[in-house]
Amino acid sequence: MGTTLRCRPGHPGSRILSAGTYRPRAEVGNETVAALIDSSDEWIRRRSGIASRRHAGPDEDLVTMAAAAASKALAGAGVGPHDVSAVLVATMTHRGRSTTVAPLVAETLGAAGAAAMDLGAACAGFPYALATADALIRGGAAGTVVLIGAERMTDVVDPRDRGTAFLFGDGAGAVVVGPAETCGIGPVVWGADGAKSEMLRYDETGTLRMQGPEVFRWATSIVPEVARRALDEAGLTASDLAAFVPHQANLRITTAAARALGLGPHVRVATDVVTNGNTGAASIPQALAALPGVKGPALLVGFGAGLAYAAQVVDL
Repeated sequence: MGTTLRCRPGHPGSRILSAGTYRPRAEVGNETVAALIDSSDEWIRRRSGIASRRHAGPDEDLVTMAAAAASKALAGAGVGPHDVSAVLVATMTHRGRSTTVAPLVAETLGAAGAAAMDLGAACAGFPYALATADALIRGGAAGTVVLIGAERMTDVVDPRDRGTAFLFGDGAGAVVVGPAETCGIGPVVWGADGAKSEMLRYDETGTLRMQGPEVFRWATSIVPEVARRALDEAGLTASDLAAFVPHQANLRITTAAARALGLGPHVRVATDVVTNGNTGAASIPQALAALPGVKGPALLVGFGAGLAYAAQVVDL
């Protein structure tokens, strides 16, 4: 005699309720970075569009930054820690003694009973984790999810490496995702190209190394492609967008992608990279938090080591 499993009731959709960010206290201008790599402010701006970035201090570890960003997002959503079903942390720079960051963040927030896990998809980590949060809520496995991107890139970057030192910064960004009667997070379009993983990798000392020109060419090709696919999956066109929020890797990549997509002047293009640098998995939620008042469809695209990529349209 067969048995029928009982399934949890889910929700028809989910949506981002709020966003929060934590930016370390120390702002580091190009002159400081340039002195270590035989470069200049003009060279760095021309190569990346970056004017400054934040470097975390000894007391600004991943857990501290992640919890601070998440606390702001929870306050913005009007959600208490006891109402959180799951805590997801996207990061590629965890070097602590604990195997994962998320349980420590959940404990710090006062959401100790929530499910907690890290997701490692490098700079594509936020859209990967957002797709996971959406699936958890729609499938009934979670009610409210706190999703955080947190990085201390200065822990893994050689300050004298001319190819990486000027690009990266530290920080955390978070969103609260909750159930909705309609779809507020569109279908994810994602993938990876492991054959090219050597282009962006850790060396034997745990230091991040990058083949800059090759990564740039890959990114300027894959971002418009996956962005168009995400728009198609959401049933929208570029003219429907209110905002374009790609991973803040390099202003030249963002500009090239916006041009390839034919974005009109009505679309707010995130340029948080100029004053924040590349903060890995934290860059998209930090950029979202820097776009207050923007309402309507926003196209998110993440890409990075792996080489992994992902995109989806969300309703702000």
